[in-house]
Amino acid sequence: MNTLLVIAKEPRPGRVKTRLTPPFTPPEAAALAEAALADTLRAVAAAPAARRVLVLDGSPGPWLPPGFDVVPQCSGGLDERLAAAFAGCRGPALLIGMDTPQVTPELLTTEFDGCDALLGPAEDGGFWALGLAAPDPALLRGVPMSTAGTGAAQRARLVAAGLRVRDLPPLRDVDTAEDAEAVAARAPHGRFAACLARTRAVAGR
Repeated sequence: MNTLLVIAKEPRPGRVKTRLTPPFTPPEAAALAEAALADTLRAVAAAPAARRVLVLDGSPGPWLPPGFDVVPQCSGGLDERLAAAFAGCRGPALLIGMDTPQVTPELLTTEFDGCDALLGPAEDGGFWALGLAAPDPALLRGVPMSTAGTGAAQRARLVAAGLRVRDLPPLRDVDTAEDAEAVAARAPHGRFAACLARTRAVAGR
């Protein structure tokens, strides 16, 4: 893969994972978001790529490992921000978010053999990964984001453009406390699972 992209927000209380509040406090939700981002970046760092890019809303912190270029997110809706992330790429690129800390380097070690696009469906109807052999921002602009039909709409856009699409394994996004529990159970040895267990223990949950 030429480029692996991660689109993320700086994990600051009140700005990230607001759907975790309640039952978690804003600082707890931010700590969980930081752990999810750290796990995600670690997986990306271990996957083969010529370039690794963090497309960030905010400022980098100690959770950022070496080897990443950091570029700011543009303004506008999520479709515009994703489109801009791909616009900065030359050659094949795969983009993921910070909501799937269970992602592994193996899931990210993929090529475009026999296809033009890769789509990783999320269990909530969105997508956790999008890969384009020839990045084209027009393939994302105008796709409705953050809905139960986002994944289907993005796939339809790719197919309408004549692209051959291959699915990656589905993953569950961390949006709610129930999601957090399920994802931590699937990746019990990660920083996210440890943060969730520590938070619950401190709060007596």
